[in-house]
Amino acid sequence: MMKTEKNSSDSMNLIWGAAEIAKLIGRSQRATFHMLDSGELPAKKVGGRWVAERGTLVRFFMETAA
Repeated sequence: MMKTEKNSSDSMNLIWGAAEIAKLIGRSQRATFHMLDSGELPAKKVGGRWVAERGTLVRFFMETAA
């Protein structure tokens, strides 16, 4: 049971798809696609879909703003 809870908590931290990433970072989908394609955002393409870890994106923008 503990393992299942950890796995769902881990998957909750993943943001799947450029549209969801755009919502999280407050950018347009077009701008987000550009940032993803150019490697500006800490994300990877998995099975043709972009995926990013929520905490990593938040830290990235906190460091950029500082």
